[in-house]
Amino acid sequence: MNTLNKANRERLMKLSTTNVADALDALGLKGATYGINAIWPTMAKVVGAAVTVKLVAAGLTKGTTHLGVKAIDLAQAGDVILVDNGGRLDTSCWGGILANGAKQKGISGVVIDGACRDVDDYVEINLPVYARGSVVATARGRIMEQSTNEMVQFGGVQVRPGDIVIGDKSGVVVIPQEKLGDVLTKAEELWEKEEDMVREIRSGKTMIEVDSKYSYEKMLK
Repeated sequence: MNTLNKANRERLMKLSTTNVADALDALGLKGATYGINAIWPTMAKVVGAAVTVKLVAAGLTKGTTHLGVKAIDLAQAGDVILVDNGGRLDTSCWGGILANGAKQKGISGVVIDGACRDVDDYVEINLPVYARGSVVATARGRIMEQSTNEMVQFGGVQVRPGDIVIGDKSGVVVIPQEKLGDVLTKAEELWEKEEDMVREIRSGKTMIEVDSKYSYEKMLK
């Protein structure tokens, strides 16, 4: 299995989420999420292995811990906390206390299929958080943690513990961990072709000339 070692992390940091999403499409893999974006505009890119959190509505069965605490405890430096709250926007599922705990652990960032709060805290400690939006309402009495570090659905994508998460200003994409090597190779190939196209456009070639040469519509085949 390909692991997210230092070399692979550096390779991913040079690529965009769109490069990776195109590579996944070319390889017939699912990994491109939708609607989950950087929660503030100047936020840093994030790359890391997923530690997952699955949330469920609060009810007669009660939660026993502050959601996310177990994930922070399990995570290694460089990991990404990935929270599945089913896209809910009416309640926060990540806040400033958790963010500070994650920062102290060396976690690379947090990605949320749902909403967060305490955004000023993230900015202050420079912890990247990607989400569907922000909301002031607390998670208390509204949602609770169902499981930690088990398979979840995230933005329409299956995510397992250890799958590779990349977030940038375009959104969030997930690479199945056992396909990391294949995806990296294909994404770098596509990136090089697109860089060549941009260079030729900037040198004065027309869009028609460049598109005819590189066959953009067929690049993923």
